[in-house]
Amino acid sequence: MPPFHLAFPVHDLSAARDFYGGLLGCLEGRSSEHWVDFDFFGHQIVAHLAPGECDETQESDVDGKQVPVRHFGLVLDMDTWTGLAERLTGRVDFLIEPYARFKGEPGEQATMFFRDPSGNAIELKAFADMRQLFAT
Repeated sequence: MPPFHLAFPVHDLSAARDFYGGLLGCLEGRSSEHWVDFDFFGHQIVAHLAPGECDETQESDVDGKQVPVRHFGLVLDMDTWTGLAERLTGRVDFLIEPYARFKGEPGEQATMFFRDPSGNAIELKAFADMRQLFAT
């Protein structure tokens, strides 16, 4: 699968470096005084300095939880997801704490939501059976 590229706004590049590089462990790529590339688990994400674009987003009901409509994230293997859930607990304010969504249904998955320092919502999810990714 080819890596995706995502550009998103941040209000402070130093805070983005601390969060994505320090907390999530993403290696930094190229940068300027206006943007920073990160290796987001093999995908290229770019934090662009654009404070006026860092607004709260609307939410939508999913499995009885209010999910930020505008978010990005990753589908990880269960071991990596579990390790990140443990590392992030107590270090981020979860919008949705780590839990199993759609339990006992097609597409059952582990998920968690949190925001970066600029308010960008991130979802990390995992499947015990990756074939369930697009299950209906």
